[in-house]
Amino acid sequence: MKLYCKVVALALCLALLLLLYLFVGSDADEPPLKAAARGSRPARASSSSSGPGGDFAAGRFRSVPAAEEREEEEEAAAAAAAAQAQVSKREPRLHRKTGRRGAARGKFANVRRPKDQKHSAAPLSSPQWMHLAVVACGDRLEETLVMLKSAVLFSYRKLKFHIFAEDSLKPEFEKKLQEWPPSYTKKFEYNVYPIAFSVGNAQEWKKLFKPCAAQRLFLPTILKDVDSLLYVDTDVLFLRPIDDIWGFLRAFNSTQLAAMAPEHEIPKIGWYSRFARHPYYGVTGVNSGVMLMNLTRIRNAQFKNSMIPTGLTWEEMLYPLYQKYKNYITWGDQDLLNIIFYFNPECLYLFPCQWNYRPDHCMYGSNCKGAEEEGVSILHGNRGVYHDDKQPTFKALYEVIRDFPFEDNLFQSMYYPLQSKFLDTVHTLCGRIPQVFLKQIERTMKKVYESRVIVNVGANFRL
Repeated sequence: MKLYCKVVALALCLALLLLLYLFVGSDADEPPLKAAARGSRPARASSSSSGPGGDFAAGRFRSVPAAEEREEEEEAAAAAAAAQAQVSKREPRLHRKTGRRGAARGKFANVRRPKDQKHSAAPLSSPQWMHLAVVACGDRLEETLVMLKSAVLFSYRKLKFHIFAEDSLKPEFEKKLQEWPPSYTKKFEYNVYPIAFSVGNAQEWKKLFKPCAAQRLFLPTILKDVDSLLYVDTDVLFLRPIDDIWGFLRAFNSTQLAAMAPEHEIPKIGWYSRFARHPYYGVTGVNSGVMLMNLTRIRNAQFKNSMIPTGLTWEEMLYPLYQKYKNYITWGDQDLLNIIFYFNPECLYLFPCQWNYRPDHCMYGSNCKGAEEEGVSILHGNRGVYHDDKQPTFKALYEVIRDFPFEDNLFQSMYYPLQSKFLDTVHTLCGRIPQVFLKQIERTMKKVYESRVIVNVGANFRL
């Protein structure tokens, strides 16, 4: 009996000790949990700091609702345009939006975020004009109008056309452009200028290579109020917005004042590398059918040359340069440009071949890697391929854009007819790579459609 009482007493003592231990242990465990909960509060306050330590603390200790909120904000930011990619990684703006949880969780949160939208909306709403120049003589009226039509169809910002033409063509341009529907004529303004050469013999310049082609050399001296300009030949078609090639101006460094694409991608079959009797730019020369220019820099620059040891201005250089090399040039003004940039290579920005895609890029086999990856951005139908059957793929694109009714559905009246016409071109090397011609124009059509839908949805939501 005494032993039993001792066992019971010992058990009670152990039970009391266990209870005491559990009671003390629960108090010891509680502070870390409370500290963790309290630790999330200062972390949220520190997230407003721009330093990397503050961002790390915010990411590690932020509470679950705040993390969800940031995830929504990042998705909204990802939906903005490509300009958002240039925003600094240490941008504190995302952290400062933590107090706007209600707006982020709304059904149309992406539509109602002006701070997120401003990066993508700025290029579309900017008052700055994009300037496009072309020179048309002889029978180039229709080609020029189709080129201008392709520019207006896809571009976002407003355009100013600078059309240099013979006097007989001026009323024809005015008549045709005024026939376009108001929904498109409001997107551009235009001027028609007479053919004029400020230095040298005008008749000599006019007959250089093709009628009036040398006019492009005098654009910096004629358009003195224009800062930057895109010049294109009449046989060019835009398969994406001009806004995109205009963006190359921002890629110029401090010495670059013009941009062109290489004449060829393969030196062994390039014209300049095989036949040129004069200096030319780089390994294969450059093609001047698509030329982006900072006219202000051109007017202010002093150009190195082979005639005198000091620099010359653009206007001072043109005629002496022509006089020196006129018996050695084949392609007229393009050869003169190659000579200029041979002596001034630091002044030229070289953009990829898909921005000046010509039959040479596919008629001997595909050799423009940029077009294979991204599609053709600007089509250049030189060699007269729009008007004969030698390269039916180029001709098909020209005819479809020419015949497209302005206000019709782009897919039904342009893209599908284009696919159908391409079926008849597979017997040619260019026709065997239809995806190269269709990829960019399909992407552009989708963007045009989506921009209209987003604008309409946004307007309805605000109402």
